[in-house]
Amino acid sequence: MKKKLVHVIEDEEDISKLIEYNLLSQGFNVVCSENGDVALKSIKEEKGDLVLLDIMLPGIDGYRVCEIIKSNDSTRDLPIIMLTAKSQEEEIVKGLEMGADDYITKPFSQKVLIARVQNVLRRSANQLISEDEIIEIGEIVIEPKKHKVLLAGEEIMLTPSEYDILFLLAKRRGWVFTRSQIVDSIRGAHYEVTDRTIDFQMVGLRKKLQKMGKEIQTIRGIGYRFREDS
Repeated sequence: MKKKLVHVIEDEEDISKLIEYNLLSQGFNVVCSENGDVALKSIKEEKGDLVLLDIMLPGIDGYRVCEIIKSNDSTRDLPIIMLTAKSQEEEIVKGLEMGADDYITKPFSQKVLIARVQNVLRRSANQLISEDEIIEIGEIVIEPKKHKVLLAGEEIMLTPSEYDILFLLAKRRGWVFTRSQIVDSIRGAHYEVTDRTIDFQMVGLRKKLQKMGKEIQTIRGIGYRFREDS
């Protein structure tokens, strides 16, 4: 089996070397770049399977690198994990909304890093779920063709917004969605709604899902995700 290639974009050499060592020890191939320009050239030469991207880089920053990768048809599906010393919620939200698939705030343990890399690669491999494919998660069964949701074998009545939110999160279990991403996905980018509205919808959805409602996790200040190990 071909080894997965990870692009590490990090300007601090000590951190870059440590990440490279740990990824190599887990059987990955690794290409390290110290700035965005070099990284984009490397990715163009060999796309790879995942990018570990520091935000604070010399020259073009990580946000811009992420934007370039996600706006290119040939690389838009390349998973990105952002590495940042910035733990402020608005910075994390900004990265996710630019297309990052996950984030890790510094300092982080190498075990956590490897686990996140493996999780994102697994999600990426499994993300192409047909819009008509039945989704089963624990006691929840979603039947897209019928626009129907069963809980423990019994149909539950959801509002259109509640159904759309559930379907979005269930299709991408483990992915963190910001509130604005949820709005854009279920209503379109021009639908005017506040974060408070999304939170209100989530309260109703969780209540109707009963004990399964706890599987939808709130990521404080950022958004929501459906637990990956549900």
